Amino acid sequence: MKTIYRLLLLALLVLSGCVENDTKTISEAMINPETYWGESPWPEIRKERINTLLPNALKNANLDAWLVICRENNNDPIADHIGGENAGGTAVFIFYNDTDGFHSKVFSPSGEATALDDLDIHDEVVSVERGTSAVKMAVEFIKTKDFTAIAVNSSDSNSVADGLSYTQRKNLEDALGEYANRLVPSTDVVYEWLSIKLPAEVDILRKAAQLTADWQIEAYKQIVPGKSTDADIAKFLKQKMTEYGVKDGWAPDQNPNVNSGEDRGHSHATDKVIMPGDVIQIDFGIKVYDRWVSDIQRFAYVLKDDETETPKDILHYWESGKAGNRAALAAMKPGVKGVDVDRAQRVLMETAGSDYVMWSTGHPVGYVAHDVGPNLGGSQASHVRSASEKLIKEGMTFAFDGFHAWKLENGGVKTISVEEMAVVKKEGAEYLIAPQEDLILIGSKE
Repeated sequence: MKTIYRLLLLALLVLSGCVENDTKTISEAMINPETYWGESPWPEIRKERINTLLPNALKNANLDAWLVICRENNNDPIADHIGGENAGGTAVFIFYNDTDGFHSKVFSPSGEATALDDLDIHDEVVSVERGTSAVKMAVEFIKTKDFTAIAVNSSDSNSVADGLSYTQRKNLEDALGEYANRLVPSTDVVYEWLSIKLPAEVDILRKAAQLTADWQIEAYKQIVPGKSTDADIAKFLKQKMTEYGVKDGWAPDQNPNVNSGEDRGHSHATDKVIMPGDVIQIDFGIKVYDRWVSDIQRFAYVLKDDETETPKDILHYWESGKAGNRAALAAMKPGVKGVDVDRAQRVLMETAGSDYVMWSTGHPVGYVAHDVGPNLGGSQASHVRSASEKLIKEGMTFAFDGFHAWKLENGGVKTISVEEMAVVKKEGAEYLIAPQEDLILIGSKE
């Protein structure tokens, strides 16, 4: 069946015009995604994250315990980070530190308890028989521990930490009685835990980033000025995703965003024809193992008939944006606020004569394109978002830009946003992959 699938895929590629008589491309079309990626490392990584990162996250958030309620069909956003993705009836997960160390305890419906225990993620899985409330059993345990600060997933600033529904919250408070006043939002513990990535996760993000960049460079080679459209290039990248068995890094309709005209913000690729003199932006991200996400941009310039190199004004815009990106990387160190990283490249933008750019310099990236962690923005905003005041820590991963914006002849604005990915180490940040140094030049293919 796999051989038939590959042949059908190759036939579709040929019919769509994506493959000609290129043995390398044909070879790549024969990739078996299951073999290429192998088994997902998430189960072991998840276990390590719970046991090594979560104890410190609880301490840093000044919590005694964190309680998460999982259920079927309308589950908590954090469920698959803690092993609750297969919950049928209501299950309660409790994480806490005490004098004996870190512990994880689950009150699970009997129908799922055995399978959950087999995963060997948690210290103890208590089987809850039918007709018995897991919430009430968890509350009885909480009262024996006399926890003072108990985090639950209600948050007004972090959607990942806001999974507890109104009825779940009311049911929990009713069961807790006077203990209900000890409940606090899980905003801080979720932030402290998810914002840090393990070295193994960084390695996966590095592989995803490299594919994302390589495919964009390959996509630029397909362009025929005056004929190819932004949508054509987007379709090429979509096909690469299919070949390699990966998913979209964000909303499929807007990934990739190929934009050879004036700025369109977060948008879909259109049928605009790519013409000489265009600066082309590709903003693209992929999701690997159905878990980790990349976010990389690559830029190109389409030479006019009388040009053999990048014109001086376009080169200035590019070098300005690139310098801003490098300045942001240099500022991205443990103990620095996100707003200060934004400020580092905004200073260069002003010096280079860039128009104002409303976007933040960068954002955390990992489990989603805009992940949990410090926002790298706010230095030129009327108010600074709370996430921009957060301190950068070792193990955080970011996608971040260097900007230069200018006015086009039609009155619109074009922005070069040199977007790369980086991980923060003890001494400072380092790129996940080699950054783009020069504009990709596209000539006539007559």
